[in-house]
Amino acid sequence: MPTVAFHTLGCKVNHYETEAIWNMFSQNGYERVEFERPSDVYVVNTCTVTNTGDKKSRQVIRRAIRRNPDAVICVTGCYAQTSPGEIMEIPGVDIVVGTQDRIKMLDYIEQYKTERKPINGVTNIMKNRVFEEMDVPSFTDRTRASLKIQEGCNNFCTFCIIPWARGLMRSRDPEDVIDQAQQLVDAGYKEIVLTGIHTGGYGEDMKDYNLAMLLRELDNRVKGLKRVRISSIEASQITDEVIQVLHDSDKIVRHLHIPLQSGSDTVLKRMRRKYTTAFYKERIDRIKEALPGLAITSDVIVGFPGETEAEFMETYEFVCEVGYSELHVFPFSKRTGTPAARMDDQVDPEVKHDRVHRLIELSDQQAKHYASRYEGEVLEIIPEESAQEKDNVLVGYTDNYLKVRIKGSEDLIGQIVRVKITEAGYPYNEGEFVRVMDHPELSSRSTAM
Repeated sequence: MPTVAFHTLGCKVNHYETEAIWNMFSQNGYERVEFERPSDVYVVNTCTVTNTGDKKSRQVIRRAIRRNPDAVICVTGCYAQTSPGEIMEIPGVDIVVGTQDRIKMLDYIEQYKTERKPINGVTNIMKNRVFEEMDVPSFTDRTRASLKIQEGCNNFCTFCIIPWARGLMRSRDPEDVIDQAQQLVDAGYKEIVLTGIHTGGYGEDMKDYNLAMLLRELDNRVKGLKRVRISSIEASQITDEVIQVLHDSDKIVRHLHIPLQSGSDTVLKRMRRKYTTAFYKERIDRIKEALPGLAITSDVIVGFPGETEAEFMETYEFVCEVGYSELHVFPFSKRTGTPAARMDDQVDPEVKHDRVHRLIELSDQQAKHYASRYEGEVLEIIPEESAQEKDNVLVGYTDNYLKVRIKGSEDLIGQIVRVKITEAGYPYNEGEFVRVMDHPELSSRSTAM
């Protein structure tokens, strides 16, 4: 039986796609082995969101070549799409496939075995207008299933290379989304995370169909589905219709990730983001009204070219005003090929570091403040894994994205468990087991330890 090993860099979409590629290999009689072991084929799914992503991707490719110089080395993903030539120059790389046509990978492997000539299978992504259907019936990780609903992005923010790596907006056929969601629920998943490159833009390229309609259909048609999470949504995509669906649904969770990037209108303009802080705040206020207790997480880039102390303080104060449950803070990093990398007034690394630090401190305070509202409350979590440092301690997320540790045995993993928050905190909240929702028989066993 031939073996294949995978290494995935980058985002959730890449992890989803690796599972889809593995699904194709397994149907063709391959056995999956750990990346650190000798294998007949290595697949490296690369990331190019930063220059560091490129560098890490190259290191992993070289590692695979060293592990087994006779193996077939396949490189795919965003870095493969934007720089196939660079990758082909690495001695030992045999096949390069970008962010489309992954279905051809197995044919390329057979072709390579007979011809022994490197194959560059990368084509022009900008011409593609069709969503590439890649099925994932189940995941190696057994608790949260991702479901990719769209591909590409039309925004062309000045700091971002992704439209060039992923192409323009393409939405997946709603029936295919519903079918795969049902497949995942039937495989035992309680929570599905809708994911994509620009997830909230789902349907923008379709006639008479949109994200709100998809959410409603998932809610009504997928039997046994307990939780739906949207991986990310732009403020402009939070339409009144979406707010209504979130308000009506008991499956869509009380958590939205709404990228901000900057709380300064002048910086947003240089970033070519398509909203103002006033518009963003208005949407947040509306959605908080419709969904009391909603957790809002976000991304912020600090030290964008030309960012003054005054502009940074606008961001700082805006973050205070919105009140997030958690922030992901990134120092601006030059991505070759983007307009922002060529801008004058690059911010000094020390200044960036200091601002990142100040914003992370604020984020930690806000996270603790948000969590403290739930101390003493009973919430539902889906335990995902055992805590590394302790035996019989499980970690899982509530619907509003609080990370909770509880005492319990491994048979609770993947179940919906009611817990009482005994001590709020960040990054962890401590919880006490109350009961398992669907399996009363587990309740007595799991706590009798």
